[in-house]
Amino acid sequence: MAHDEIIDHYSALARAAEAGRTVVDCGQEEFEQGCFGAAGYGDLGALPEGAVRASLGCGNPLAVADLRAGEVVLDLGSGGGIDVLLSARRVGAHGKVYGVDASADMLALARRNAEQAGARNVEFLHGTIERIPLPGRSVDVVISNCVINLSGDKASVLSEAFRVLRPGGRFGVSDVVVEDDVDQARRLAAEQRIGCVAGALPVGEYRASLAAAGLVGVRITLTADHGDGVHSAIVQAAKPAAGPGLEIRPMRETDAEQVLAIYQAGLDTGQASFETAVPSWEGFTAARLEHLRYVAVDTETGQLVGWVAASRVSPRPVYAGVIEHSIYVHPGCQSHGIGRALLGAFVAAAEDAGVWTIQSGVFPENAASLALHQALGFRKVGVRERVGRHHGVWRDVVLIERRSPTL
Repeated sequence: MAHDEIIDHYSALARAAEAGRTVVDCGQEEFEQGCFGAAGYGDLGALPEGAVRASLGCGNPLAVADLRAGEVVLDLGSGGGIDVLLSARRVGAHGKVYGVDASADMLALARRNAEQAGARNVEFLHGTIERIPLPGRSVDVVISNCVINLSGDKASVLSEAFRVLRPGGRFGVSDVVVEDDVDQARRLAAEQRIGCVAGALPVGEYRASLAAAGLVGVRITLTADHGDGVHSAIVQAAKPAAGPGLEIRPMRETDAEQVLAIYQAGLDTGQASFETAVPSWEGFTAARLEHLRYVAVDTETGQLVGWVAASRVSPRPVYAGVIEHSIYVHPGCQSHGIGRALLGAFVAAAEDAGVWTIQSGVFPENAASLALHQALGFRKVGVRERVGRHHGVWRDVVLIERRSPTL
């Protein structure tokens, strides 16, 4: 089903709900077995009947979003507005909830429901979830109820969610997922049966897509079983926390010049590495893992102020979860919490990737780096004495590592 056909389909459902018909009649027992509807919520008594009638969700994202008073929330594919109205209660008068939907009929229904509910801290926007009509870093929480699976460009949806979230913001959605190893014919049959017309992501691919977008702390919890390897699920993640005016995001090819400039500035201090000159960008990328690369960006200027990346320790399978990392903050931007934000995001992403040991070597004279790593859970393993000459002087190296507490 094409994008326009999906909009037409849900517009027709909105008109049916507006006419007083219940779009999905699903009791609690049926809901737990995979039926879509409003049965996953608690108290709906104060909501307009139109919002409840138009509920087509497969879960209750509010149960895991941990909404707080004063927060700004965005609901992707807000439909008749049930999650927007419930969120509005939780964030209170000083908070704000946006709903974005591509169906004009759904938006009209949602606005009428909001007016009937007396909700003044909500706003419904016409747009797609692949191109959200909000500025970057403008919301605290992104929620959604079984809509992302309908998108034919899920990577763009997740990238947009990352873009609009503020640093430290949370992503908590209900969605449809597929087990990683499931027969394609069975999977397609189940997706068609439940209306997942654009195809659900396998769990592993969903995790990888969230990581590629820049989100960390990924958790996917299967809920209802729709049969044939297809499940409803709660999907949770977060945008890396950072200080004011700072954003941590994945490293891009377009960052090459600035990454290498920061690298060289670090080498010029004489306390970062035995190296004295940076490699080419081709050499840099060839020596480092494609994932687990992050940069710190000044949000006012767009300039990079630091980066972190990882290398594989060994190709042997036994070392699959062991990596070595490097972290560089521009010498003119140190002591502003940039290194801590970068390293915190990196550690969280490494945990998501199944890394069980992060290791590195630091000159003992680099007290700031040693203190930073200790604060993030690294321990001193030992000292390699006079391991190499640097500018004609023999240098020691302190070996440090962080062992995952969960693996």
